[in-house]
Amino acid sequence: MRLNSADAVAAAVYGQPGSGARFDWGLAGAAELGRVCSVLVVVDVLSFTTAVEVAVGRGMRVHPFPWGEQAAEYARRVGAVAAVGRRRTTPEQPWSLSPAALSRAPVVSDLVLPSPNGSAISAAASATGLPVVAACLRNARAVGRWLRQQGYGGTDTPVGVVASGERWPDGSLRPAVEDQLGAACVLDAISGVRGGLSVEAAMTLAALASTPDVPAAVRGCVSGRELTEGGFAQDVEVAVQVGVSTVVPVLRQGVFTAA
Repeated sequence: MRLNSADAVAAAVYGQPGSGARFDWGLAGAAELGRVCSVLVVVDVLSFTTAVEVAVGRGMRVHPFPWGEQAAEYARRVGAVAAVGRRRTTPEQPWSLSPAALSRAPVVSDLVLPSPNGSAISAAASATGLPVVAACLRNARAVGRWLRQQGYGGTDTPVGVVASGERWPDGSLRPAVEDQLGAACVLDAISGVRGGLSVEAAMTLAALASTPDVPAAVRGCVSGRELTEGGFAQDVEVAVQVGVSTVVPVLRQGVFTAA
């Protein structure tokens, strides 16, 4: 179906044209930026991209996969270990979406890491053929340095930063404080790119400027409290370690490895 002129103009605007760094939310935002950007940065602080940073930092190759029972079958097909839900870990199966658990679990060469948000977005984004980077509070500065070193950030090589967000019970997107702040930390690290920031990216960065204590904000937000009250405070503590990592996980051919 061909778009009429009004729809075509709207579709172009959604890509935030004319800027070197752009920002959007969720799966739909990633799809939109994936049409027009040269690289996508996915942020899911609690907990997918933090878990990816931990696992890749320990030498594991991480395969993103949407949440569901099919992950185990996919893992068998590619010769990998499938991570399970946080509450389903056992001594024999210690790999899960928990960054704290992954920091202690035995290292495996290939890990399928499903999640309903960041992993699903990453898996879908990989189909674009673009490089996809996993960013979190721990490695946002390193991701920013890598993006600039690679020459991204011009109007002809724009960066798309995607905050994964969470889900309401009806499946709709719930914008999440931790992902907004994680995305803002990446944008802060590339704020001087020659193409400048889109309005959406600049407003996201402004949220960081008005947050005096990022770890405290993540601990106190809905997602942080949900994990803490569910018995996974250690995951929050791993995730709020700002700027401690130089690992830049890049997704190419369906697998996250260190850049």
